[in-house]
Amino acid sequence: MKMVAPIEIGICCSDLDRLMQFYVGVLGCKPINEHQVPAEKCRSAALAENGYRVARIQTPWGERLKLLEPVTAPEQAPATEWILSRRGITYITFIVDDLNAIITRLKTAGVDFLTGTERVEVRPGTFLSFIRDPEGNVLEFVEYGDIREYRPDLC
Repeated sequence: MKMVAPIEIGICCSDLDRLMQFYVGVLGCKPINEHQVPAEKCRSAALAENGYRVARIQTPWGERLKLLEPVTAPEQAPATEWILSRRGITYITFIVDDLNAIITRLKTAGVDFLTGTERVEVRPGTFLSFIRDPEGNVLEFVEYGDIREYRPDLC
């Protein structure tokens, strides 16, 4: 497969405005555009029965998240104690250069920390923190002592 742009991730939500405030206001993503999609267009695409609103945002690295709020409220996925207790897409990882600074911003925003409010060292020089966004989606923030060891293709 030859990709022509970075991967995009769709996040179904019940409160698009609240998620926009978090991803843009707290995490620093950039709003790209917002559209209302009528029922007749989204039914044929198997997305929603009664239409939806979509907002595209972009990370500083260039990946895009699509926040999708269907007219008919979606079901809430059950939150579990263990991140890997259910199948499917489990979390989104943001690789950052200063995890402590991100944790400070997340504390101020009042997020739900799954790993506590201090970074966790999982390997020498590799630290992480897991949180839930305002809709309950799990996000991972990782800081590598040397990103070249993890992703030499980026250097």
